[in-house]
Amino acid sequence: MKTVIIAIVKDGKVLPACYEMISAARILGDDITTIIGGQDAQPLAEELASRGAGQVLAVSNPALAGFNDEVLAKVAAEVIGELSPGVVMGPANSYGKALFGRLAAICGGTMTSDVTGIAVEGDSVVLTRPSYGGSVVARVSSSATDQPYFVTIRPKIFPESKEGSGEAAAKEVSAGCFSSGTTVKDSQSGSTGVQNLAEADVIVSAGRGIKGPEGVPLIKELADSLRAAFGASRAIVDAGWVEYTHQVGQTGRTVNPKLYFAVGISGAIQHLVGMRSSQNIVAINKDKDAPIFNLANYGIVGDLFEIVPALTRKFQAELK
Repeated sequence: MKTVIIAIVKDGKVLPACYEMISAARILGDDITTIIGGQDAQPLAEELASRGAGQVLAVSNPALAGFNDEVLAKVAAEVIGELSPGVVMGPANSYGKALFGRLAAICGGTMTSDVTGIAVEGDSVVLTRPSYGGSVVARVSSSATDQPYFVTIRPKIFPESKEGSGEAAAKEVSAGCFSSGTTVKDSQSGSTGVQNLAEADVIVSAGRGIKGPEGVPLIKELADSLRAAFGASRAIVDAGWVEYTHQVGQTGRTVNPKLYFAVGISGAIQHLVGMRSSQNIVAINKDKDAPIFNLANYGIVGDLFEIVPALTRKFQAELK
């Protein structure tokens, strides 16, 4: 099955999640084409090719210097029309979510978002995705049609492709693809120097159990000792103790790290929705009956103000 990957560029670099798409695409076969756009996309295309992205088509234009989903969707749609792939995939992060709904509409294809598993059964592509806050895992299938099947894949599900064969080539598209009613003048991170929660391998999150904003530095120090991203429950974001950019949950970020620390978080369903697919969960809470322990792989019952400093000292010593 022919698969097209749409690579996303941020701050002049390919998002790490795009290398995960290569591993996902290989499940469907070796006929892979990757589309990448940027002000000068050729060097990025060559990097993708060296990591197994197949035929990598680089579209270079100043209109692609910043992420503009309107322009990128028109560029990708024109190339997709020439290739006639069975599946088009990209990351289920904020960029992919903004792009793929528009792209699927332009191409007239069907779409499944936030996918956590891919398989081929006969002539059908079978996808799995969480539904109803993760309480149900749905299986969605699509048989071969004349229109491509658009898929966004949750980051941190598939491993990054580190090597492979491929070929990078410049690609020309119609000049009309670069017209837009929106001009991207600048792009800034919401929290300078803060790890992106969606891309982090390790996350340490704080909940109301830290008692007040004065407890935040304690949890951040633990996160720093693990070189982890800092997250938070909605309760402490709403209380004004932490900025919204750190919120994990139904109305915040959905994350899938290798290791997730839930510190002083009781385990309300709204929070679990955003982190329950984490590979390993460590819960720290003084309430032994807290719902978070039903999900955690490891649980520590006790006073977080004693446990967290002890863990921080231990991890700091290990990193020296």
